[in-house]
Amino acid sequence: MPVQITIRPPRVRRLLTSWLEASLAAVNPERAIRNNVRLNGTDLLLGGRRYSLRGIRRLVIVGAGKASARMASELDRCLGKWPVEGLVVTTPGQQNIGHRVTVVEAGHPVPSRAGLQAAKRVLRLVQNLTSHDLLFVLLSGGASSLWPVPAPGLTLVDKQRVTQLLLRSGASIQELNTVRKHLSSIKGGQLATRTHAGVITLLLSDVVGDDLSCIGSGPTVPDLTTFEEASRILRERRLWSRLPARVQMHLHKGCSGELPDTPKPGHPAFRHGHHLLLATNTTAIAALARAARQHGIRPLVLSNSLTGEAQEIAKVFGAMARSIVTQSQPLASPCCVIAGGELTVTVRGQGQGGRAQEFALAAAQEVRGLPNVWIAGFGTDGRDGPTDVAGAVVSGATADHAQTQGLNLDNLLRQNDSYHAFQQLGGHIRTGPTGTNVGDLYLLLVL
Repeated sequence: MPVQITIRPPRVRRLLTSWLEASLAAVNPERAIRNNVRLNGTDLLLGGRRYSLRGIRRLVIVGAGKASARMASELDRCLGKWPVEGLVVTTPGQQNIGHRVTVVEAGHPVPSRAGLQAAKRVLRLVQNLTSHDLLFVLLSGGASSLWPVPAPGLTLVDKQRVTQLLLRSGASIQELNTVRKHLSSIKGGQLATRTHAGVITLLLSDVVGDDLSCIGSGPTVPDLTTFEEASRILRERRLWSRLPARVQMHLHKGCSGELPDTPKPGHPAFRHGHHLLLATNTTAIAALARAARQHGIRPLVLSNSLTGEAQEIAKVFGAMARSIVTQSQPLASPCCVIAGGELTVTVRGQGQGGRAQEFALAAAQEVRGLPNVWIAGFGTDGRDGPTDVAGAVVSGATADHAQTQGLNLDNLLRQNDSYHAFQQLGGHIRTGPTGTNVGDLYLLLVL
C-alpha cells in the first residue's frame, strides 16, 4: 500500500514512507491468512490446531470490518475446491475482490441501512446451519458499525444517534462497544447463540489489549459487560438525557432484569467455538522497528496500549523529544520512539479532524524550535476520523510555519480542526483505504 507524505526534507519523507509501508505490509490481510491457514487434504490447519473436514456439509464464511473482504477472498482461495459460500460487510473502497463470498459495502463509523440489511442476511444464513457445518467468522476494525442489528424494540436511527453521541464524547472503544452490545441482537456473543455450527473466528485486532470480547464487539465470545455498565457509561458521559426514549427504556428494562443480558461464560453456545488472532498492533510496531534498524536508527517501543486524549499524549511525546535533543535520554539520536494504540478526542469545536491529526497538531506546539525532530500519528486503516487522510506529521518548524501562515494553533485545536490546518501547512499522510486495521501508530523521530 503506497504511503504519501507531504513533508521535507526528502530523506525524512523517504524514511517515514518506507517505515509505514513496512508496517502495513506486516498486517496485510492476505498475508495474515496465508501465514495461519493451510489445507492438507481433508485437514484444515489453523494456527496450531487441526480441523477435520470429513463429514462437513457446508463451509460458510461471514464477516465484518475493513479487512473482511480481503480476508474472505484469501480464505476462499485457501479452501481450494471445497464448496464455500457466505457474506461479508466492509467499508467502501476496500478492494472488494470477493469470489464465492458476497461482499457488501456499508457505512462506518455511523451504521447504515446497508449494514443493517447485510447483517440480517448473515443472521438468516447462520441460523440455518447445523452441527455438520463449519462457520468462519472474520472480524477486523470497523466490524461493530458494519453489523448493526438493533435489539427488539430499537431502530437503526436509535443506534445511529447513540453512536454519534459516543463518538463525540471521547468514549474509548471499550466503552463504545459495551453500549453497542446491549443495544444489539448480534454483538456480545449473540451471533454464536444463533447457530448450531462449529464456529472458527479469525481476527485482526484494532483493540488495545486485543480483548476478543471487544474486537467487533465480540459476536462469538462470552460477554462480561452488563446493562448496568452500559447505562453507567452513558450517564458518566452525560449523554443519558440526550438518548432516544426507546434506548432509555431498553436499558432500564435490562438493568431491572426484564431483559436477558448478553450470554456469559459457560453458555453452551461457546463450547464449539475457537478463535485465532492473525495480526495485531504489535505486529505493525515490530515491523516498523525492524525497518528503523535497517536504516541505522535505534528504535524504542514505548507501548502497544497507548490510550488517552490526543492532546495530552502529544505533551508526553513533546517532553520525550526535548529530553532526547537536550540530554540524549532515554536514548541518543538518531533514534525513534514508537507507540501503538488508540487515542481519543472529546469533540468540543465545529472543525474537522481525527485523533492522529489532532495528536500531531498538538505535538507541533510541544516541539517548537527543536531541530531534527518529527512526530507523526497514523491510522493503519488509512482513514483518521471522518477524513480522507491517514494522519499527519509535524516537525520542530511546524509551529513557526503556522504563525507565518496566519494560523493560530490554539484556536485550531479548540475547534478540533486539525484537518484544515494540515491542508494549509502540509504534513498530511495519505494512503487511501488500506484494507486492514490494527489501530494507530504514533512515532517520534530524532536525527
